[in-house]
Amino acid sequence: MERLDKFLANAGAGSRSQVKLLLKAGRVLVNGRPETNGSRHIDPQKDAVLLDGSALGAPRSGVWMLNKPAGFVTATEDSGPTVMELLPKAMRKTFRPVGRLDKDTEGLLLFTDDGDLLHRLISPRNQVPKVYYARHEGIATQEDAAAFAQGLTLKDGTVCLPARLEPLGNGESRVTVCEGKYHQVRRMLASRGMPVTYLERIQEGGLCLGDLPRGAARELTEKERRALEIACGRKGSE
Repeated sequence: MERLDKFLANAGAGSRSQVKLLLKAGRVLVNGRPETNGSRHIDPQKDAVLLDGSALGAPRSGVWMLNKPAGFVTATEDSGPTVMELLPKAMRKTFRPVGRLDKDTEGLLLFTDDGDLLHRLISPRNQVPKVYYARHEGIATQEDAAAFAQGLTLKDGTVCLPARLEPLGNGESRVTVCEGKYHQVRRMLASRGMPVTYLERIQEGGLCLGDLPRGAARELTEKERRALEIACGRKGSE
């Protein structure tokens, strides 16, 4: 048995808040009758759930990690190669990337068909840390690290949350952010006079790439998934 609102979120209907609106609007039918109570428990194998007349089957609800190579766009469709092409074919219709890595950035990229988990992971409110290794021009200083810690305001007025900059030596740094604005790490370093020449995401929410080869993908273990859920504030089955 499973709560109806969790079932809908896992099936890709939207975040928990979006699912509440769908239920309130009467757009969800359970066994042919409108259902507005998201806390109702259903059996996905026996109960027929329809959203706007379309059936929703039992969700797979999985989480995978990819070691993204450069040259692939983080999108479900594009004129060039996308990260979806690196996943098993059976996953490409239902799984979605969690956030984005730009075309030239490599490293850890998560995918899931769990809509609620996806929204929790990308929400700045949940402060899920993402760690990057960067090679750049110039040398990062403690003054730069202090500016990152205070929260940078970029030239176009974009305000960044406080972040962590760890200088690693001549032209190398580790950067930790808890949000995912457009080209954020590159723009933050450039704003301090350190244009990026190479960028790799090495960790997210406590997950590391380990020995996963570049271009390869694998499913998270149950232990890894639970740790990720805790990192984004989803504890238990609520």
